[in-house]
This record gives sequence, structure tokens and C-alpha cells, in this order.
Amino acid sequence: MFYIFHGDDAFSQKETLESLKKKLGDPEMLSLNTTVFESGQTRANHIIDACNAMPFLAPKRLVIVYNFFSGKGDKDERAALLDYLPTIPDSARLVFMEKGALEDRSKAIKCARSSENGYEKRFNRPQGRVLERWILDAVDRLGGRIHPDAARRLAMNVGSDLQILENEITKLVLYKGISAEPELITIRDVEKLSPYAAEANIFDLVDALGNRNGKRAALLLQQKLDEGSEPFQIFSMFIRQFRLIIQVKELVEEGNKPPEIAKLIKQHPFVVGKIANQARSFDLPQLEKIYGHLLETDMQVKTGRTDLVTALNLLIFNLA
Repeated sequence: MFYIFHGDDAFSQKETLESLKKKLGDPEMLSLNTTVFESGQTRANHIIDACNAMPFLAPKRLVIVYNFFSGKGDKDERAALLDYLPTIPDSARLVFMEKGALEDRSKAIKCARSSENGYEKRFNRPQGRVLERWILDAVDRLGGRIHPDAARRLAMNVGSDLQILENEITKLVLYKGISAEPELITIRDVEKLSPYAAEANIFDLVDALGNRNGKRAALLLQQKLDEGSEPFQIFSMFIRQFRLIIQVKELVEEGNKPPEIAKLIKQHPFVVGKIANQARSFDLPQLEKIYGHLLETDMQVKTGRTDLVTALNLLIFNLA
């Protein structure tokens, strides 16, 4: 058979590949019968030769090819391999690992869907409630417990990169301890151990505003919304970020150094250093005006005069 795994969720692609490997027999013997072609100018005849080679003391050979159909490639090479795919010997399993989604109209996808020995699966990063459900299941699988609000905050902080999420979840579960009755992971735990991904996104957004780059700021906002972040959570982080910038700006002008400021406002020195750099893009009258604008936007949303997504876009337009 041949398989085409494609999409932006590389983590789930890899998990599915590992599951396939387990079905192909003894891991040590399989490793002797596995050929991997990394991204690059892989020749079709090399892949075909690897698939046609007889397995050594094992029932199957595994051939893994990265990004053969993604991006720009030699059309003749692709055509030659597509002609071969329906004839792959039963002793071979050929897996294409494609970074990014292939279009339905692509010849590779059509070939996989029309061939009896072909299989195609698109892996999309989960978003919104699906992502939160994935976090809950991942914590449970590792023997931990997490409050739904904490799962929501973790999704907002990290986004939909499942590899990074898996690392953060492992860190949180180990922090609370694995036992017959594990402690519940709370929002406070998430804020303590996994704050930086979300802050990085907000830092980038505020940097764009500081540079008066409204186009980039709007793009970053839309990216957060597309990842499934709640508009209210984005707005809350936005308010928090400008409040911190005002605090740091005032303390810097009073002559305080970042380590001292970190203690005064109870933030990590790394975060304070980045905020201090951002504060240089604004003067205090500007920051006070911006904060007043944020409060006015909050009032408009709460009184039903506008919806929050529209308000966020107008806010970025006005601030930039």
C-alpha cells in the first residue's frame, strides 16, 4: 500500500506513522527494512527501487518519503512515481509525509483516492473546543487532571501546535504529580508554567502597533482568531499588556532597573525586559490615551453597541 499524510498537523502525522509501524511487526527487524528519504530532490527511481527490494527476514519493507509532492518539484519525477504507485508490491508500505495540505485536485490525492492500494488523510490542527477536548484527553492519557478553564487557557497560551502542547502538558502533569489521585491542574498552574507562547503573540501584536504597522497587527489578530482564541480572551490580554507597559514605563522613568521592576510588579525578569523594550515605542501620554481607548471599547462591547471582533479590528486600526 501507499499512504499520503498531509496537512499542518505534523504531530498527528507522526503519531499515525508510529501506529502504522507497530502493525508491521518486530521494531528491530522493521528498522533494518526501513528506508527514509528526507526533503529535497528525491528521485522517483530511488523510491521505486526501495519499494521493490525484498524485505530482509521480515514480511514488509517500509519506505518513508518527506515532502515529495509539497512545494516545487520536478513534474516528470512526480509523474513517473504516480504511474508506479498502483503497482507497488504487497511486501512494501510507502508513506508520503507532506508538510501542508495538498489540494483535492492534485494528481497525488486523486491517485490515492482512486487506487485500491492507496490511502490519503489530511491532518488539520484542531481549533477551538476541539483543541480543548484534545488537551483534556492528553492530560488524562498522561495520568493527570485539568480543570476545563485551565485547558482553555492553555489552548489560548500555546495555540494549536500539538507538539508544543504535548510538552507543556507533560510539564504540568509532572508538576502536579502523578498518583492515584492527581492534583487538579488550574489556571494558576498554566499561568505559572506556560505563559510565554501567548505573551509572545501579544508582544508581536503590540510591537506592530508600536511601529505603526497596522497591516501586520491586523494579520496577527486574525491569526489568533483562526487558531480558535476567544475574542474576549485576546482583548483581556491586550488590556493586561498595555497596563504592564504603563507600569514598566513609569518605573523605568523613575530610575528602576528591570530586576527591581520584576519584583515590584511580580513578573518574570525575561518578560519585564521585553516589556521595557516595547515601552520605548510609546510615551506616557500616548499610553494613557491608548488605555482610555481600551476602556471605551470595553464599555461599547458590554453595552451592545458593537461586537468584540469588530471592536478589536477598529481598535487596531485606530492605534496603528
